[in-house]
Amino acid sequence: MNKTIHCLIEQLGELETALHEQDFLLTWEQSEANLKATLLVAEILEELYLANVDTRVFTSGLAVSIFRDNSTRTRFSFASAASALGLSVMDLDETKSQIAHGETVRETANMISFLTQVIGIRDDMFLGEGHEYMAEVSRAVRQGHEEGNLPQKPAIINLQCDRDHPTQTMADLLHLQKTFGSLEALRGKKIAMTWAFSPSYGKPLSVPQGIVGLMTRFGMKVSLAHPQGYGIMPEIQEIARRQAPASGGSFEVTDSMAEAFDGADIVYPKSWAPYDVMQRRTELLRGGHSDQLAALEKECLARNDSHRDWECTEELMARTQGGKALYMHCLPADITGVSCEQGEVAASVFDRYRSATYHEAKHKPYVIAAMMLLNRFEHADRTLHQVGERAALRQLFT
Repeated sequence: MNKTIHCLIEQLGELETALHEQDFLLTWEQSEANLKATLLVAEILEELYLANVDTRVFTSGLAVSIFRDNSTRTRFSFASAASALGLSVMDLDETKSQIAHGETVRETANMISFLTQVIGIRDDMFLGEGHEYMAEVSRAVRQGHEEGNLPQKPAIINLQCDRDHPTQTMADLLHLQKTFGSLEALRGKKIAMTWAFSPSYGKPLSVPQGIVGLMTRFGMKVSLAHPQGYGIMPEIQEIARRQAPASGGSFEVTDSMAEAFDGADIVYPKSWAPYDVMQRRTELLRGGHSDQLAALEKECLARNDSHRDWECTEELMARTQGGKALYMHCLPADITGVSCEQGEVAASVFDRYRSATYHEAKHKPYVIAAMMLLNRFEHADRTLHQVGERAALRQLFT
């Protein structure tokens, strides 16, 4: 085991965490120690992988994924994380299950969990639905375990809901930690989480909400910028407003993209749907009025169209700290002249930071694996020490 891995495992052992057998649903419900432990385990797993060490800590078991929205990065990150720990992945396609015939959430959750270690869920499109669904699955498998039907309660991991996207934002935080050198170095740094124009609508609010809900925990100056009517969920904005001064940071909301970019060390321009549109969309679906969604989409696209100037351009980047702020995006970005006629970011800006955004994304499998490992193993530091000492080769031939 090399010195870097050994040092990281020692740091992990010094933290008092409470993640064992606890779900990872919302970052603002986690202690600072839990968040730091997740980052440390992700970093350790990444270092072990680069050192060609086999990180399998399971010899059998399932990791079940439930994607109720389209996904590329998170879907493959979940599968990669499970494989790295030795779990087999099973994706639950609700259209091919008894759910389509009216099977209850409680029954489905128990039936898929007999030999399951982890359930990852993405349910992000409807306000008031995604987080509640995950909580319902969690309650169902906890009851199943308490009643003796399940040998263990599977870990429930939020792969994105209507409120938060913890696997993304924790990967973002790890990217910032590595870019600036440490979590402590992030204190006083300004991050601009801004809305940006997109030719599509209906993108969830969970990324901007997740960013302001997490970065205000670490002493950062968080600036949330959006046009009038594109605000985030009020309760999450209030969480960010409360957390910021407690960590020594700050939180502001502005309707000027330029103001948010002024002096920023990090910029995160991304499109999301107007809050009231997401509310109306949920109401229509709950009321069985899906035939009215097309009209709502047309209305929303017209609203987006009036804010085409909300684009991350070279001119705006010049206003940032030294004109060299770190550009971030959860991907895929709407790139002007590349993936669309006009979008969130100028092609020249994105191309300059393309490799950096790939580095940002590559941390997600390790973050998800860290959430899995911390849930299943009470003494994660000892488990990882054993993995390092075992030093079994991941790749037998080079």
